[in-house]
Amino acid sequence: MDEIMKAGKFKAECLKVMEKVKKTRRKIIITKRNVPIVKVVPIEEKTVGTAFGKLKGTVKFKGNIIEPIDEVWDACS
Repeated sequence: MDEIMKAGKFKAECLKVMEKVKKTRRKIIITKRNVPIVKVVPIEEKTVGTAFGKLKGTVKFKGNIIEPIDEVWDACS
């Protein structure tokens, strides 16, 4: 279940709340006058970082990729 926190408490403890969300991976709903205003959620781990190198080791070469092949083809078509 999501935790609910008043805006005033969130304002006073913002950095602590962010660390708590990061550590526990649980959402916190911030309310103002008992009305939900925002939700603090952890970032999905798979969206953080770079795509560079993600496919390393997934390509399999079949045969000789250096020597020319006996097939004629037109790169413009």
